[in-house]
Amino acid sequence: MEGKKTGKEQILDYFLVVAGSFLLAISTSFFVLPFEILTGGVAGIAVVVASVFDVSSEFVVNGLTVSLFVVGWIFLGKGFAARTFLSSLLYPLFVSLLNTTGIVLDLDPIVATAYAGVFMGAGVGLVFRTGASTGGMDVPPLIMHKITGIDLSNLVLLTDALTVIAGITVFGIEKALVGMISVYVSSILIDKMLLLGGHQAKAVYIISDKYEDIRNDVASKIGRGTTLLEAQGGYTGKERKVLLVVLSQKQYPELNRIVMHRDPTAFVIVSDTTEVKGEGFTYPTPDE
Repeated sequence: MEGKKTGKEQILDYFLVVAGSFLLAISTSFFVLPFEILTGGVAGIAVVVASVFDVSSEFVVNGLTVSLFVVGWIFLGKGFAARTFLSSLLYPLFVSLLNTTGIVLDLDPIVATAYAGVFMGAGVGLVFRTGASTGGMDVPPLIMHKITGIDLSNLVLLTDALTVIAGITVFGIEKALVGMISVYVSSILIDKMLLLGGHQAKAVYIISDKYEDIRNDVASKIGRGTTLLEAQGGYTGKERKVLLVVLSQKQYPELNRIVMHRDPTAFVIVSDTTEVKGEGFTYPTPDE
């Protein structure tokens, strides 16, 4: 939460960290610990450690959270510590408070595992959106991301999977396989939270001699702007125009009809985009 953020943005960041820490604590207190789910994170490790050494799961969660916060401070710097301090404080506090409620859920273990992943992924994802971390087992992936540049959600998935695998020696393969459900669901929710509020769309590249006709139809029938890119055929060496169109998912069928009508032999490349910013997406066009 450092940098040139406005007061409102900082308040929103604090809110997201609090909400994310609370969701993560719900996953730990109501699902992971009582159902002994071999999931990722400090909660998954706590399940294994508590079983082997006969200590309180809550004690292990709180101890690991604080210890890994210190490790993160050392390897990721003061900026990381500043961004992570609030969550590292709130998460164990929320776990302790929720454990005093006496709420016990009667669920099928697989259902409990799935919901553990939902709350865990949503919580971690919300905190990640602020540039902060929940601490705990988020620290190793963040360190690896800093060193290797590998996608953060993939590193979280890998770390959590290794935690589950370690639990096989204590609980057996069946329980570990069930725990993998929460790891997978959690990784999906992390991605969803990171992209929350983004505008999904399609980016379409069209190579056609009828690019002028296609461009005019796109403007008049779909109401989208286009971009002309200069290209050269790798084999022929011929100069070509490439038409780039970015449009919403529901507008793509109409674009496809336009292209097929104007030039059935056109070369078309379609890709999904997870976020688009600009006129017609994050702010209206001048005539809207």
